[in-house]
Amino acid sequence: MMIMQNTNRLIDDFRKQTETTVRKHLNALTANYAVYSTHLNGLDPFLKDYDVYLYCTDSNVVILCLDCCGCGEEQAYKEADPLSPMLLAEGQEPRVSVVWKLAEAVRLAKKCIQKNTPDINVYGVLLTEAEILNAYDLYTMWDEHNITVIDELKRLKYWKIKTSSDYDLPCKAYVDIITDSYIYQEYIDQPTPQGSLSERQEETETPDSDDYDEFEKVFDDFIKQEYDQMLDEDTEDELSEEDSDDDEEEECETDTEDDAAPLSDDVVIPSGIIEQNNNSVVKVEILRPIPNPREELDKLVGCGDIKQRMDELVALTSYNKMMHELFPNNKQHTVSLHSIFLGRPGTGKTTVCKIFGSLLRQAGALSKGHIVVCDRGTFLGNLWGDEERSVRQVLEKAKGGVLMIDEAYLLNGKHDHDPGKLVIQLLMNILADESQRDIAVVLCGYKEPMMKMLETNPGLQSRFPNKFEFTDFTIDELLEITRSRIKDYNYQFTDEAWEKYSSLLEQAYKMRDPETWGNARFIANQLEYIYIQHATRCVRQQPKNKQDLLKLTPEDILPIEIPRQKTKIGFRN
Repeated sequence: MMIMQNTNRLIDDFRKQTETTVRKHLNALTANYAVYSTHLNGLDPFLKDYDVYLYCTDSNVVILCLDCCGCGEEQAYKEADPLSPMLLAEGQEPRVSVVWKLAEAVRLAKKCIQKNTPDINVYGVLLTEAEILNAYDLYTMWDEHNITVIDELKRLKYWKIKTSSDYDLPCKAYVDIITDSYIYQEYIDQPTPQGSLSERQEETETPDSDDYDEFEKVFDDFIKQEYDQMLDEDTEDELSEEDSDDDEEEECETDTEDDAAPLSDDVVIPSGIIEQNNNSVVKVEILRPIPNPREELDKLVGCGDIKQRMDELVALTSYNKMMHELFPNNKQHTVSLHSIFLGRPGTGKTTVCKIFGSLLRQAGALSKGHIVVCDRGTFLGNLWGDEERSVRQVLEKAKGGVLMIDEAYLLNGKHDHDPGKLVIQLLMNILADESQRDIAVVLCGYKEPMMKMLETNPGLQSRFPNKFEFTDFTIDELLEITRSRIKDYNYQFTDEAWEKYSSLLEQAYKMRDPETWGNARFIANQLEYIYIQHATRCVRQQPKNKQDLLKLTPEDILPIEIPRQKTKIGFRN
């Protein structure tokens, strides 16, 4: 992402965002060297109960507030006074308006900062799960008051927004001013009419305990304790990011090193040896469960739909567990964990599969959460009966975790007697057994051949109801992956190097062959070239100070070999 040039670019870009673009925009800002951003657990005095993010440049400050009030809540505002302290909701008592709170926070921040920097611009952005019924009529008036409101956002409380608070920028001083309660105290107005803000909040937001019956209390405890704990909702500490294995092809970008993921004492991982007839041995890869799957899921670049679908499946699994404990004799919802992952190489399938297993283990659906990685070659042998022996051994090793079959469409051979078809049939027969509950089977591969395999085998399609599609990364997402990867080594591009790298990557992206494009794997390979060139240059030139060892310069970036599309031979109609 290029450095912002015009003075109001930060605010202008926020004004353009919608419910479908704002999340991607927030993540993209972390790749902008000119923007300092940080997360606050509240901002006194008006936004002390909300998650707040501050975005700063030399001339702009944006205060972003998250209103996780619950999807589907309807709100309305008086058009004559769009920033009224009180909010109106049909059938409910008036309560304090979050839009008003944000507007007051913007006004106060502007007063504090302009005392030393008169030309600073301060803007507020509210992201809310509520549906504001008359929002369309209020957009212009809100904008005139330096406020943008984006409503009807889904699952806002589970968003994990990245920041760039490690950047050393002069505009960081604005954050210090805004968060200094002593400076703020000089500008805080008298309490608004009808009681103080805290008093009105206490009156309007404290639920009457008599309104909850026994089931609602149990359900509320589940949401607040078990499910929120499962999603690490209260954990805001940034975990140290570590390298993923070099051969980890699928990187929606989590970079977690397997060796650093401790296992629980009660988890025993099987060996990766499959024994076939005639003393033939096949090795399979076993991926251990990770201790912080929710954090890793949130760190993925892109994959927005995948994250939401994964959340929904895990939530339903957890809900089933809770309902079984409350009503053991009631019929439960049918939840199949078997899934299809569709996508090209490097789009995140293996990485998400590893997170998937650990999430299901946290939810209580799987006992171990490990991953057994197989392909066509795992099952096929030289003698009669090898396929059945291999399938049963692989399923036994995957019990309690996930069996991942990569390029599964290769099992659907062209010939009727292809041994791969026998593997598919054996899988279906075994998975039909009701006792095979403590396992999730994931079939991975390119979309077109995978869908063809499902179409020719209706029974297989019914066994795998969950389909996740992994799309190619955009150029902005690839740049974000680059930033995430070099950060692991504390490297930084110089401005000239970043501009060169971005330009070369954009050219390669435009000329790519979609069928062979490596996505995140392509980025990993290019960075390896850069690291080698950087190390060679540093040894040859011997930098004057140790900080220069962490700077990637234009000399370190060689021209990228652009993979061109293959010329198709044929006749035109």
